[in-house]
Amino acid sequence: MRAIAYQTPQAITSDTALVDIELPTPEPKGRDLLVEIRAVSVNPVDTKLRRNAAPADGGWRVLGFDAAGIVKAAGPEATLFKEGDAVFYAGAIDRPGTNSEFHLVDERIVGRKPASLDFAAAAALPLTAITAWEMLFDRLKVRDSVPGAANAILIIGGAGGVGSIAVQLARSLTKLTVIATASRPETAEWVKSLGAHHVVDHSRPLAGEVAALGIGAPAFVFSTTNTQDHFGAIVEAIAPQGRFGLIDDPTTLDVMPFKRKAVSTHWELMFTRSLFQTPDMIEQHRLLNEVSRLVDAGSIRTTLAETVGTIDAANLRKAHAMDESGRTRGKLVLEGF
Repeated sequence: MRAIAYQTPQAITSDTALVDIELPTPEPKGRDLLVEIRAVSVNPVDTKLRRNAAPADGGWRVLGFDAAGIVKAAGPEATLFKEGDAVFYAGAIDRPGTNSEFHLVDERIVGRKPASLDFAAAAALPLTAITAWEMLFDRLKVRDSVPGAANAILIIGGAGGVGSIAVQLARSLTKLTVIATASRPETAEWVKSLGAHHVVDHSRPLAGEVAALGIGAPAFVFSTTNTQDHFGAIVEAIAPQGRFGLIDDPTTLDVMPFKRKAVSTHWELMFTRSLFQTPDMIEQHRLLNEVSRLVDAGSIRTTLAETVGTIDAANLRKAHAMDESGRTRGKLVLEGF
């Protein structure tokens, strides 16, 4: 089968940063599904791994997590899907990725593809939807109010992949006032179109921008990017006893300034359940099915921003470079081989 992979971590400007290769088609065992890949999207985790993680024993590493495709075969213990089903999912960080014609994935982290979306639009959603859902409802528990706080959430990086779906989920499934950050006219307009009640500029003093809204200190802050640059403003802006969550990788994170306000801190990594085979791993199957239902009901929409081309090394290198620029909105997708 065709696949795109790398052997040596390096800058995306190199022609060998990602290359086209041939690999054997795998066979499903246990609860695995063999999925024929129709579309994939690029996430920051792809670029981080490509830059920093050398494949074991000098072999090939296939990246890619988000995918939409068709089940071609199921392992003997699989019960949730059958051959011919259209699915979407975000894969596992400790297994080969989705940048290949066929891919093995545990059915417990797979959802039914939204019927109203084509494969490209569906592939934009899984990783960011799982991340946003788990942060909002499992980590920050945004349905549980904070006494005295504004029933509001500040989402830093509202135009990014995770921010774009977090804005929609918070607006559709909660009574929170949704404040999102964006620093350019086009990203601010994008965030507004997704349902944010307020958009503030994170290139300006952020605590002042939030205070100027006049709604009070938000109960929740969800930082999707550049946390260390905004941390002082987050400490100032968040309500006493508020809840703070982040998903990026600050060089350091000293949470002592939160002590005075008794603010709790929550990390989210959507790969944790599959990496540790947690007893509640199947929750990702359930939440993806709920995301699919919400899409088909018209409550939320895909965050696909651009289809870069077919799934090959040249287009993946282009998509990685675009993602690394830090100036994209929504998700970048590749479709078909």
